[in-house]
Amino acid sequence: MSDTPPDHLSTNPRSPHFDMDVLQRGIGIRFKGRERNDVEEYSISEGWIRVAAGKTRDRHGNPLTIKLSGPVEAWFQNPAEESEEKPADAE
Repeated sequence: MSDTPPDHLSTNPRSPHFDMDVLQRGIGIRFKGRERNDVEEYSISEGWIRVAAGKTRDRHGNPLTIKLSGPVEAWFQNPAEESEEKPADAE
């Protein structure tokens, strides 16, 4: 796994931009110079994030989101796990 987070990521399992392996590593988001912990979805190249609009829900029970535009930075909070390989003569 690379050390750069994906350009577009979502926490919604029904989204095509959902990736459980990346989310388990932890993603940090800085939006307009401020760290955010309430981001539902982001796109670095397009410069936007989606955050929940309070406790409001849509008819399917999903949180309603607001799209905010501005500079987005993302990073991994946990380092990548090294794959454990056995030496060839260990058998």
